[in-house]
Amino acid sequence: MDLKIYKSLWGMTGTTEEQFERIRTAGYNGIESAAQEIGARGNNSKPETFQKLLADFGFDYIALVYTEGEDHAEELRRLSHEAMKYNPRKIVAHAGRDNMSFGKTIRFFEQALRIEEELGLPIAHETHRRRPLYSPMNTMVLLRELPDLHINADFSHWCVVTESMLEDHAEPLAIAARRAIHIHGRVGFENGPQVPDPRTKEWEDRVQKHEAWWDQIIAAHIVRGEKALTFVPEFGPPTYMPTHPVSGEPVADLWDVCLWSAERFRKHFNSRVKGK
Repeated sequence: MDLKIYKSLWGMTGTTEEQFERIRTAGYNGIESAAQEIGARGNNSKPETFQKLLADFGFDYIALVYTEGEDHAEELRRLSHEAMKYNPRKIVAHAGRDNMSFGKTIRFFEQALRIEEELGLPIAHETHRRRPLYSPMNTMVLLRELPDLHINADFSHWCVVTESMLEDHAEPLAIAARRAIHIHGRVGFENGPQVPDPRTKEWEDRVQKHEAWWDQIIAAHIVRGEKALTFVPEFGPPTYMPTHPVSGEPVADLWDVCLWSAERFRKHFNSRVKGK
């Protein structure tokens, strides 16, 4: 099994071509970004330019879509079909809301599974605050009801929601690992979705906790016979990244943190899968 590491464009600056060049030089396999923001106001790339750059740089693409409004299923259908013009490898969905009733949530995910069939492409639903899979127990119940549903594992959010390092949530973690088809590798802690700097010894124990959860996903991929695991070191800029209280400056360099995380996980993956 191979590892494919994608770089999120979240928090990056410069033209799209400059971003792509930097990402290629750093050795990433592809790009992840919000498809609906390509060509939007404040984005310096038109859709046709983005398509050409993906081809010119030989990058795989993972499309992120996020829904708002009343009809989340219809919004997911529209945005996912629009994202197909970028030939994504898979779609990561911030879709639905945490305030939907259980019945409405089930109906929404049933529609989402039909959309996945229409696309012929896997959709990974975010384990994200504000979305239906915001907590480990809620996610476990929904995954049991919906055996074909896939997730994007971002367990940093569950740390915040439970105010823990998930010591009491082994069963939901095990079920989630079997359903995960993508990883957002941000390291969270009991009181926040992103540690100030994962490279420091003060946060090493939280990094190792996340790596143990990701190991379960690696193992599940091997059991299923997957050809590749996809991973994004999805650390974010302020205000996800803490800042100094007076200057407002971020406490670490976002690019360096993401690259460190990518390289560490690559070594970790190789040690687990290839014995290197």
